[in-house]
Amino acid sequence: MPLPRRYALTLALVAGGVLVWLALAAWVLWHDLSAAEQDALGAMLEPRAPLVLLAATGLVFVIGVLLKRWFAAYPATALRLSEQVRDIHAVGAETRIEPQGGPEMRQLAAAVNALAVVHRTLRRSVEARVEESNARLVQQKNRLAALMSQLAQSVLVCNAEGRILLYNARATELLAGGVVDGVAGAPVGLGRSIFGILDRSLVLHALERLHDRMARQQADPVAQFVTARAGLLLRGQMAPVLDASNALSGFVLVLDDITRTVEAGSRRDFLLQQLTEHTRASLGNIRAAVETVQQYPDMDVERRGRFTEVIRDEAERLSLRLDETLARHPESLRAPWPLEDMLAADLLAALQRNLASTVGTIVERAEAVPGLWLSVDSYSLVQALSHVVAQLASRFGTQALSIDVAQEGRLARLSLRWTGPPVDPALVHEWEAKPFAVGAHGQAPTLRDVLHRHGAELWCRGEDGATGPRADDPEALPAPQRNRLCVELPVTQPQQMAAPVHAARSSRPVYYDFDLFSQPGQTPEVDETPLVELAYTVFDTETTGLSPSEGDEIISIGAVRIVNGRLLENERYEQLVDPRRPVRRQAQEVHGLTDAELAGQPGIEAVLPVFHRFAEDTVLVAHNAAFDMRFLQLKEAQTGVRFIQPVLDTLLLSALAHPGHSDADHRLEGIAARLGVPVVGRHTALGDAMVTAEVFLKLIPLLAERGIRTLREAREASQKTLYAKLEY
Repeated sequence: MPLPRRYALTLALVAGGVLVWLALAAWVLWHDLSAAEQDALGAMLEPRAPLVLLAATGLVFVIGVLLKRWFAAYPATALRLSEQVRDIHAVGAETRIEPQGGPEMRQLAAAVNALAVVHRTLRRSVEARVEESNARLVQQKNRLAALMSQLAQSVLVCNAEGRILLYNARATELLAGGVVDGVAGAPVGLGRSIFGILDRSLVLHALERLHDRMARQQADPVAQFVTARAGLLLRGQMAPVLDASNALSGFVLVLDDITRTVEAGSRRDFLLQQLTEHTRASLGNIRAAVETVQQYPDMDVERRGRFTEVIRDEAERLSLRLDETLARHPESLRAPWPLEDMLAADLLAALQRNLASTVGTIVERAEAVPGLWLSVDSYSLVQALSHVVAQLASRFGTQALSIDVAQEGRLARLSLRWTGPPVDPALVHEWEAKPFAVGAHGQAPTLRDVLHRHGAELWCRGEDGATGPRADDPEALPAPQRNRLCVELPVTQPQQMAAPVHAARSSRPVYYDFDLFSQPGQTPEVDETPLVELAYTVFDTETTGLSPSEGDEIISIGAVRIVNGRLLENERYEQLVDPRRPVRRQAQEVHGLTDAELAGQPGIEAVLPVFHRFAEDTVLVAHNAAFDMRFLQLKEAQTGVRFIQPVLDTLLLSALAHPGHSDADHRLEGIAARLGVPVVGRHTALGDAMVTAEVFLKLIPLLAERGIRTLREAREASQKTLYAKLEY
C-alpha cells in the first residue's frame, strides 16, 4: 500500500479510536453522576459546545502530527534499512548500515551490521572453498588459454549452434573485417555466431560431413574447406567436440592463411609450365639431331659437324634459359619455409648464449637498433652461424669475436668480427656445403640450405680488404687482421594492434523523446529469457550538444559486451566521429573533444554500420538510454541502419532497485558509489560504457530480489517508473 494511503488509514483508525475511547469514558462518567450533578454539568457544557468540538479537532491534529513524525522516523527508516539489507545480501557490499531513527531502529541497524559481518565472514569462507576446489580447473583453463594464444593458427571453439565459446588472438587478427553475404563481416567475439563471420553454406557443409563421418564411426573425423575473406584465402579444419553421450555438442575450427602458399604454388606452376614449353623445342631439336647422327653413322664430317653445332647451340640456349629463370625467380622455385618475426636484439642475444655454451667463444654483443625486426628461422640460423664459428675456432683458434646488426634499406646485415688470419673464400664455400646437426631426426641441413630459406647471402672478407693467403705462397701464414663475416637478412615489421582511441561526456537531460519499450526487435522468446542468460552491448555516446532535433551530432561511440553474466573487457568498440559541425563550447568543456581532434575521423554513415554489426544479436544497455537512442534513430535514413533490439536503461533499473533514493542517487556516479563500482574514464564514451556495464551487472541480482528476473519483467517494471513517464 502506498505510504500516503497507509498514513491516512492509520490516522483515521487512531483518531477514531481515541474519540470512541473519550466518548465511552464520558458516557461512563455521565452515568456515574447524580441527577443534580448531571444537570449542573450539562448546564456548564452546553454553552461551551464549540470549545469542546475545537478541542476534539485539535486532538485529531495533534494525533496526526505525532503519527506523521512516527511515519517519518520509523517506516521510512525501516524502508531504507530493508533496501540496505537487500544490498548487503545480494551484492555483498562492504559498506555498513548507518544507524538512523529512534533507539530501537538504531539497535536494529547495529544488529544487522553485526549479522552482516558474520554473513561476510561466511561468504568469504564459502568463496575460499569454491576457489580452492576450482583451482585445478582454473589452472587447466589458463594452460589452454596460454597454449591457444601461442598457436600460429587461428582457433575458434563453437557450440552446436555455431556460437563462439573460445577463440585466440590470432583468430581476431585473421578474421578482422571482410565481407559475408554482401555485408561487412561481424567481429570475432564470445557468443557471436560463426555464420556471421564465415560463409554459412561452407560451415554447414563441413558440419554435415562431420555428422556423416561420425555416423560411419571413422577414427578422428575431420572436415576441411577453403574460403575467401578480406582478400585472404583461408583453409579451415573442423573437428568435433563430443558430450558425455558421444553426441556432437560443438566443434573446433582451425583456420590457416594459405594465400601466400597458394600464390607461391601458382607462380611455381606457371614457371614450370613456361620452362616446359620453352624447353620443348630445344629438346626436340637436340633429340632430332642425335637421332639423325645415330641413324647415319657414315655421314661426312661436314654434315656431322652441322648436327653437332645444332646440339651445342640448343644445349647452350636451354642452359641459358634455365639460368635466367633461376636468377630471376629463385624464391618461386624454392619450397617455402616458415619464418618468424623476431627482434634483432633477441636474435643477437640468442646467438651470444649459444656460442658461449656450445663453442666456448667469448662474444661481445653490440646493442641492436631498437624496434628492428627480422623475419628469420631463429633456431636453424643460430645453429648454422654457431657451426661457422666452431669451424673458425677449430681451424684458426678463434676464441673471441663481436657480433652486431645494422639495417641497410630493406635488409639487415648481421656481422661477426674477429682478429686472426684471413679466411679463404673457397673455405667459406666448403663450410656452406657441409651439413651440421640440428636434432636427431631427419637429414641435417647445410649452411647453404639455411641461407636459401632466408633468401640471404653470406660473405667473408678482411676489414683492410685482404681475402685470404697470398696466391704465390698458399702455405705462408698470413699476418693477423680484423675479419668480418656478414649475413644479410630480410627486415620486417610485425602487425600491431591499433591502440584504442580514448575519447574524452557531456551532461545531458535525464529523459528524451524516444520510446524504449516498443522496439520492433523484441520477441516473446527473448522477452521470457532470464536477464542472466542474455548477451548485452553496453554503450555510450558523446555529442556536440544536447539537442539532436536542432542538429547536434554524435562525435564518439564506446561500447563493451556482456556474455553469460561476464564483462568481456577485450571485446570493446570505440570510435571518434567527424560531426561536420562545430562542437558546442558547453559540451567541449565536459568531454574535452575539440574540432581539431574530430577532423579527418570517419563520418557517422561509416561508423554506425560497423557499430551495428558489433551490437547485433544483443540487448542494448545504456544509462539514460533514450538520449543516446534518439541520436541513433535520427540517423536511420542517412545510414540505412536501424537498431531494433530491446533496450534497457540503468537509470530506470536503479529506480526499481532503490526506490527510496533521491534523484541525485540515480545518476551514474551515485549508483556506482552505492554499489561499490570504481569510476574510471568518466566523461569518455568507452569509460562511461564500462562503468555502466559494471553497474548493470550489480543491478541484476538486486532486481531478482524484487522478482524481476526476465527481460519482459525488467521492461514492464521500468515502464512504470517515474522517469519513464516524463516527457521532454
